[in-house]
Amino acid sequence: MKDTQDAIRQAIQTEKNAMNFYEIGAQQMKDKEAKRLFEQLAKEEKEHALQFFRAYNGSDLGSFDEFIAAPPQNEALWINSIQKVIGPDFTEQKALEYAMEKETHLEKALRETAARITDPAIKEIFILNANETHNHYLTIESEYARIMAMVDESDMDTFVRE
Repeated sequence: MKDTQDAIRQAIQTEKNAMNFYEIGAQQMKDKEAKRLFEQLAKEEKEHALQFFRAYNGSDLGSFDEFIAAPPQNEALWINSIQKVIGPDFTEQKALEYAMEKETHLEKALRETAARITDPAIKEIFILNANETHNHYLTIESEYARIMAMVDESDMDTFVRE
């Protein structure tokens, strides 16, 4: 049970890091649609964190609201990624590319963790979040196509997937 609770705690933190990534990214966006997407993704990541938080038996995180309100972990990979693109050379393209990369890695990690969990209810939370993370990737990919003014989504192979 301790390993499962450790996995849940790590998932809570990762989802919060993702939420902070999208909040910080949204603040940098000049394109209204990209900004709106990052704001929506931040809200969804907060919901993911809450799903895991409800399954967590530990008391070390305080209340959910306190945990979410805590400053971002600057050493976290999600935050580190967005900080790489913040500055005068910031582009929505770069932020979306990092977002797609992060969502891909997160989906893989969630599915790998789900495969190791024996508790069906906890496994279901991980699988649900992996599926939602995959949907995030697809949504970001579509926004990337719009930002890049791609004619057709089949162009994604040329710009993103190769």
